[in-house]
Amino acid sequence: MTSKVGTLAAVLSVLFLALALGSRGSAGETTEQTLRLEARIALGDVAGRIDHMAVDLARKRLFVAELGNNSVSVVDLAARKVMHRMTGLKEPQGVAYAPATDTLYVANRGDGSVRMFRGTDYAPAARVELDSDADNIRVDGAANRIIVGYGGGGLAAIDMASNAKAGTMPLKGHPESFQLDPATSDVFVNLPDDRAIVVLDRLTGQQRTRWPMPYGGNFAMALDNETQRVLTVFRQPAKLVAFSKGNGSVADQVATCGDVDDLFLDAKRRRIYISCGEGFIDVRDAGKAAYPQLERIATVAGARTSLFVPELDRLFLAVRAQGSAPAAIWVFVTGDH
Repeated sequence: MTSKVGTLAAVLSVLFLALALGSRGSAGETTEQTLRLEARIALGDVAGRIDHMAVDLARKRLFVAELGNNSVSVVDLAARKVMHRMTGLKEPQGVAYAPATDTLYVANRGDGSVRMFRGTDYAPAARVELDSDADNIRVDGAANRIIVGYGGGGLAAIDMASNAKAGTMPLKGHPESFQLDPATSDVFVNLPDDRAIVVLDRLTGQQRTRWPMPYGGNFAMALDNETQRVLTVFRQPAKLVAFSKGNGSVADQVATCGDVDDLFLDAKRRRIYISCGEGFIDVRDAGKAAYPQLERIATVAGARTSLFVPELDRLFLAVRAQGSAPAAIWVFVTGDH
């Protein structure tokens, strides 16, 4: 009898251990923890909405666009604290850091300016005036240019050597997330107001093609170069959809959580990270049909902007101040660390 009880206890112990190691996601697709909360870095007295982020890898510093606070924080990732704050901005939305020029670029919604700051001491270096609502920024290292979405419809190219506007690419609506194809001169641009994705040639500034969208609210975008797909998340309804790079046809789609602003592909692990203002990070398997859910990680309502840095194996999530809880950056490390 004692032997049987001992055997039963051992079996139950194994079962409980298996459950404890199981996925936190509702789909139960994996026993592996995809992301683990490593730290919460307090931003201090920061009010309102937080927008996009960028990183200086050499100095291990994170730049945070604090739109509602009219500031940009510089976070020391090693010390896990704010080391500097740039104030006097006008609703900063997009930020980008270019190692080639050691310059931080900040796009401001409030006055349409793109302001440049030196990476050594974050002193102002230059300023370019755009029409209005300067937003997302991308570094085009091959062309030595910064590409900025702005206004009622356009991408502006800024020469990194002269810090001067070098050209514009007109669009039929305000651009949200856009991505530069590393293999070609194509730029894929989300236009939610036009309910479309357009493909531009960043050398000529001309539109190559326009893909009408099946749903509304296409804000977030990422490129999967291995499968030659453009990944987009819609808000009406909340869906992750993959389009063929070649012709814009729908290659795959699946429901996800709501109010998404950022989407990243972890090419090394073949995972998709989706930050949802609904209060979750949705982790999907990029290597399988219909992108099965690996995990759904609870966060905070309104935390919809994020940045995945593959060189650091970390996802940074911006969490605005709520109640007595101050604004913070939540740092998630990949589960294999």
